[in-house]
Amino acid sequence: MRFLCVSDQIDPFIYSTTVRERYEDVDAVFSAGDLDMEYVDYIVTTMGKPTFFVFGNHNLKDFNYYDKKLKKMGRTPRDALSEMNHGHGGDYAGNEVIRSKYLNFTLKDGKTTPLLICGVSGSKRYNNGLAQYTEGEMLKQLKAMVPQLKKNKRKYGRYCDIFLTHASPRHVHDKEDPCHQGFECFNWFIEQFEPALMIHGHIHLYDLAAERVSVVGKTTVVNAYSHVIIDMNEKKDLAEGENIGFDISVITNR
Repeated sequence: MRFLCVSDQIDPFIYSTTVRERYEDVDAVFSAGDLDMEYVDYIVTTMGKPTFFVFGNHNLKDFNYYDKKLKKMGRTPRDALSEMNHGHGGDYAGNEVIRSKYLNFTLKDGKTTPLLICGVSGSKRYNNGLAQYTEGEMLKQLKAMVPQLKKNKRKYGRYCDIFLTHASPRHVHDKEDPCHQGFECFNWFIEQFEPALMIHGHIHLYDLAAERVSVVGKTTVVNAYSHVIIDMNEKKDLAEGENIGFDISVITNR
């Protein structure tokens, strides 16, 4: 399976009339935040591929239409109508556990299994803006998904395949200023639920030699700044007892 991953910067390779032809071999799109939703709309409409997104800490004018807590605060019939008019074609992965209806892998026994996705929006709190969270607040969001993740484990033999976020884990691709520090609880999540792939944004890469890909435990962590292509395919040689495993490779020059 091949994924186009984007975040933080409108990329002329993507915002182009040739994007469909250039990335015709892509199976799905993942947006890791800080992108105007009109840009996400363009990708969805032009490419016609399953698209999953979270919000960052900027470009939040539509965040209230998706954030569960904000949606509950004083919603009126007019709000509901406005919400219908702000759909963006993609699937919002924030605080959700998604079992894809369209993206499947083949197990060792020949059966198919859906791609399993979960995610959270936002960054570390630094000025009390929207979609900014303390460690405790973010950990609470992650723990709220645990029942559905455990259901995945019982049914599919794994918790999730892709963890989609805006911020990075602490000490993985992050920086030391208050805005760009990663979350410690993301490291806890990786250790406990072992997603094969974590896609994040938030950390801008101005140096082409800057680290974009890291392996933490059993998880490949990728910074999707601007755009990156990720191949996620079933392993050919499985360990004893494994019914599925994944080989992941990252392409940065397309």
